[in-house]
Amino acid sequence: MKVPDPRIDRLLRSAIKQKRLIQFVFRGKLRIVEPHDYGIYKGQIKLFGYQIGGLSSEPIPNWRWAVVNEISHLRLLKQTFPGRRPTLSGKHHQWDQIFIRVTPPETEASATDQRCGSRSSNFVTG
Repeated sequence: MKVPDPRIDRLLRSAIKQKRLIQFVFRGKLRIVEPHDYGIYKGQIKLFGYQIGGLSSEPIPNWRWAVVNEISHLRLLKQTFPGRRPTLSGKHHQWDQIFIRVTPPETEASATDQRCGSRSSNFVTG
């Protein structure tokens, strides 16, 4: 298994962590994708994402696989996305190894709880 270019590896991990859209060329087609999962699937290092723009031989928007070593001209875009999308089947792929997976969308309630929790930890009681 060929190790991905360190720059591409770093950008994919950053995009997933920051929930940022990416743009890249894959098999001669420019794609705009929400990166969701990055890891080893059936012995190949792959990206699994939701393509929202660009070109494809299949309808867009839709889920897409990309062999990472076939990705070129990768750029992080400023636009973000909410996070993990629900799957229609409710099933997920069985990865050999997952490097990083996008987190679910943050709900307003959980965001408030996290903010309150971080504030309350600054108070001293007693």
